[in-house]
Amino acid sequence: MQTVGHYINGKLVPGSARRLGDVYNPATGKVIRQVSFAETTDANSAINAANEVFPAWRDTSLAKRTQIIFAFREILNARKEELAAIITEEHGKTLADALGEVTRGLEVVEFATGLAGNLKGSYSEQVSTGIDVYSIKQPLGVVGIISPFNFPAMVPMWFFPVAIAAGNTVVLKPSEKDPSAAIWIAERLTEAGLPDGVFNVLQGDKLAVDELLTNPLVKAISFVGSTPIARYVYQTGTAAGKRVQALGGAKNHMLVLPDADLDLVADSAINAGFGSAGERCMAISVVVAVEPIADDLISKISQRMAGLVVGDGRLACDMGPLITREHRDKVASYIDLAETDGAEVVVDGRSVAVEGDSNGFWLGPTLIDNVPTSSKIYRDEIFGPVLSVVRVKSFSEGVELINAADFGNGTAIFTNDGGAARRFQNEIQVGMIGINVPIPVPVSYYSFGGFKSSLFGDTKAHGMQGFHFYTQEKTITSRWLDPSHGGINLGFPQN
Repeated sequence: MQTVGHYINGKLVPGSARRLGDVYNPATGKVIRQVSFAETTDANSAINAANEVFPAWRDTSLAKRTQIIFAFREILNARKEELAAIITEEHGKTLADALGEVTRGLEVVEFATGLAGNLKGSYSEQVSTGIDVYSIKQPLGVVGIISPFNFPAMVPMWFFPVAIAAGNTVVLKPSEKDPSAAIWIAERLTEAGLPDGVFNVLQGDKLAVDELLTNPLVKAISFVGSTPIARYVYQTGTAAGKRVQALGGAKNHMLVLPDADLDLVADSAINAGFGSAGERCMAISVVVAVEPIADDLISKISQRMAGLVVGDGRLACDMGPLITREHRDKVASYIDLAETDGAEVVVDGRSVAVEGDSNGFWLGPTLIDNVPTSSKIYRDEIFGPVLSVVRVKSFSEGVELINAADFGNGTAIFTNDGGAARRFQNEIQVGMIGINVPIPVPVSYYSFGGFKSSLFGDTKAHGMQGFHFYTQEKTITSRWLDPSHGGINLGFPQN
């Protein structure tokens, strides 16, 4: 059986292979390949390779860096269907959803091609007699990226294009559940002309993570995953003296006011709640309905759910399986808990009929009404196709409910009242807000990140905050007493 190894210093490396993990096709429940879990020697090889090439990459001109990133953009855009197929096979999401993931990651690559403007410093002349002051932005060195299973291409692309553009070298630790997308990306970067060692892939589990968090050659860590692990990554990395941006979990609410277009709301709740089988940190998992609209809204959502097709993501369907059997069972257990806690399961996905192999990790879209806010199904991040409905009496009660939550990643309001929407965006304590937009993921030149237990560290992903995270600023105070002459050269400067 094929074993997915590491990508170190421009080459595929099998690794020690003393420990292996199974990689499944979630739509069939079958093991399709194995992945090599890194040992300490493998981790050190990747980190050392990145460290050795860092001085040369740091000193590579902005023009040359731009050319390489743009070449990668062209290759990725031309071959994105290949990457989407790899994602679908190992993750299970539909091909259309996988292609959408790649496209959103491509936006960050395009943003990174503007590195020259985003790395500019500042200059103040004659701050004192004959003295000028200016600042420059320089890279940090080796940076680690630890990405989750749910977006094996997009999440790494939130980080590495900006990190590389800023002059850093990268070690990416992808999820062991769907490791092949990272290797494909690494090969395309090499094809685009990126020097060996600038981008490395280290497969594995906690051992690989801990090596990145504690190795003194690694200067910064970018992480996306569940809140408990994000907290661990932040605490461990900062204790080791590193910069850390650790994006954690979410429990995203959609506040629906009585004046909203309920057909639009129902469509949006379906799209945001069940896309990618609910395995999105920006999925809407709680609909907060301001009465008296809840019954009507639930009816509209239920009618639409009846037409959803669950099946193999490589075929024509609306929603694929969950990533593993264990995760499928965990999500289903929350539906059991909802019944115990007195909620009403309106649409039950536990016995869904699927168009695919019966051994797949299936759980159909589920709708639960009258969810108690004291229940774990309301408080926990379920990370599956489970949409809860909570009824409130007023706008203020809804805002208070959302602000009281532990997470603050994303939220949305649906209304035709501009004053209510403006008040919502001002009062809500959440990092990313949608107004009649159910999944408010920012475009690449804005930054992605939440509040409270959804983000550890003070810097968000991509956008200008991304360039800020991956650079350090030097400020120079300068005096020159004698002019110098560089000689004559009428040639046009290049690179």
